[in-house]
Amino acid sequence: MFNYLRKISLGNWILIAMILGMLTGLFLNFYVEDPLIKNYILMDNVFYVGGELFIRLMKMLVVPLVFCSIIMSLASISDIRKLGTIGARSIVFFLFTNIISIAIALIIGTIIRPGAGLNIATSGSMSNSISMTLTDIILNIFPENPLNALNNGEMLPIIFFGVLIGFILIKLKDETSTVYNLFDELNRLMMKLIGIIMKIAPIGIFCIMARTFGSIGFESILPLTVFIGCIILVTAIQIFVVYPIIFAIFTKANPLKFYRKFLPAMFFAFSSGSSSAPIPLAIEELDKMGVSHGISLFTIPLGTSLNKSGSAVFFSVGFLFTAQAYGIDLGTTTLLTAIIVILMATISTPTVPMASVFTLSMILSMVGLPIAIIDLITGIYNIIGMFNALNNITGNGICTSIVAHQYKSFDMDTFNERET
Repeated sequence: MFNYLRKISLGNWILIAMILGMLTGLFLNFYVEDPLIKNYILMDNVFYVGGELFIRLMKMLVVPLVFCSIIMSLASISDIRKLGTIGARSIVFFLFTNIISIAIALIIGTIIRPGAGLNIATSGSMSNSISMTLTDIILNIFPENPLNALNNGEMLPIIFFGVLIGFILIKLKDETSTVYNLFDELNRLMMKLIGIIMKIAPIGIFCIMARTFGSIGFESILPLTVFIGCIILVTAIQIFVVYPIIFAIFTKANPLKFYRKFLPAMFFAFSSGSSSAPIPLAIEELDKMGVSHGISLFTIPLGTSLNKSGSAVFFSVGFLFTAQAYGIDLGTTTLLTAIIVILMATISTPTVPMASVFTLSMILSMVGLPIAIIDLITGIYNIIGMFNALNNITGNGICTSIVAHQYKSFDMDTFNERET
């Protein structure tokens, strides 16, 4: 029995915990009326402490993880000089798809209004409008004291400071090998800590889901379903409309053949909820369809660091979801500001489980939105993360194929061969 339980993957444990937590919460919500058991013992103590502990442990690592990740993402692509414009074109493509994802998500989110049904009351001290200007955001990019920015979790200054260090390490890597190795080891350390903390993720997710569904009524559960559906719809548009059009335009090839051949990597990304785990399989499948191994070996890992179209969708919909749930009016300046913040946060988000949730909390804080709703979103992120990973790995494969075709490193005869 215990041997069987040990064989269950962490992803499946999280899925089981999420379902059990939801069912437990619904049972308490509709069938348990004793306030001592329901509220005092379970909701306000057991479930709150279990969920909050997991969230705090993850948040503890976000700032150092983001800082080290962005430095190493830049410092490790010094091969871009060998590959010439291949790296540059890949980066432009990733930025372009990220922007497209943000635009589609904001449009769909504005039309569907996934948070409109929550109607969460704001506190008396909170304004129903956001006065933060684009000028404030630009000035806040440049930290007066980088240590204070790290201490306070200020995302934009952290990103800017990390980018500076990363680019300098590219030029001085041989002269500053000690510093490079330090950040490399810190990055590995953060990844290891994330792995350790994720072992208690099923318990934390169970508590979050139980408390979420145990304290909200049916009228509040529905918007969560709409929230997930909104992300699925945007992801579907990206994968079945945007990517195929781009692929067909630049390669003159049939995108359906690409999807049929790349499907194993897409399934792996979706089932694992990870953008980095499918890297070897993605490279292998691209090799089989005629893409140069040297190019895919470079662009797929690069895309894992820079292409976060899935996270861009999540951040954009989550931003609108929060504003709509609290009844906060968003002006044009706020939307433009949010696009800049989301784009920068998207690029810097580490490819580890749950990191996007806490990056979203930083985005909300930076544009003046309340972050209390993160507890609600955390409970359903496991589902959202699967679609994020699917979006990311598909974009990486499409980009790699396009870049390879532009450099005559995409064998179309192999690509058009019938699969046996």
